[in-house]
Amino acid sequence: MNDKPVALITGANQGIGLQVARELAAKGLTVLVGSRDLGRGEAAARTIDGDARALQLDVTDATSIAAAAARIRAELGRLDVLVQNAAIAHTSKQAGQTVEDHARTTRPSNVSLDEVRAIWETNVFGVLAVYQAMLPLLREAPAARIVNVSSGVGSLTRASDPTTPYRSIFGPGYAASKTALNALTVAMAIELESTGIKVNAVSPGFTRTNLNGYQGTETVEEGAREAVRVALLGPDGPNGTFTHATQGAIPW
Repeated sequence: MNDKPVALITGANQGIGLQVARELAAKGLTVLVGSRDLGRGEAAARTIDGDARALQLDVTDATSIAAAAARIRAELGRLDVLVQNAAIAHTSKQAGQTVEDHARTTRPSNVSLDEVRAIWETNVFGVLAVYQAMLPLLREAPAARIVNVSSGVGSLTRASDPTTPYRSIFGPGYAASKTALNALTVAMAIELESTGIKVNAVSPGFTRTNLNGYQGTETVEEGAREAVRVALLGPDGPNGTFTHATQGAIPW
């Protein structure tokens, strides 16, 4: 059994997830690099200094999720931190197309229902499925932490304000999936508030990653900062919050 805290990061073979894995490993945690493709996860784990191990995990596949939970229990015997980072932004965006241009093709009036279902399957239902599978392990930890990687574009308060930048891209796909993820975060926090397990949502900001075709304005180091901080909250840390590294609390 492992004597160090164990962190699982979903979608950790690239981008923000990989950076979070690197930073948690540097803090002395055993890091599980969750990846749909095991080979890509193994390649990513090799770039991390510290105890990093690839874990095959497709958040849309119940069999994969169950196998991942069973492997964690059998090989490590514990799970202290769950960072729910795996997400997709679209299934139809063309190469070179800006976020704004793609948003015009995904209005409530014209978005493909298949695209909405695919996004929500990963960003919402996948998060809930992984939470349910990993919760027994987290309940056994002395001070477990759950971090749901959301987005500021999921804020209904901001989307309702005509002066908010990026308001025009709010739609039923990615943005609304993050609104739903925020709702799940609140529900999880309520369920676990008497246990000592802290559940919080974080916004990485508009980070340069594959998710947005590398059109973001912030580095992966900047994007990972808040997730790492919240993953390592002490016993007096908050529960049920939505925050950004420099902006502080974000309205729901």
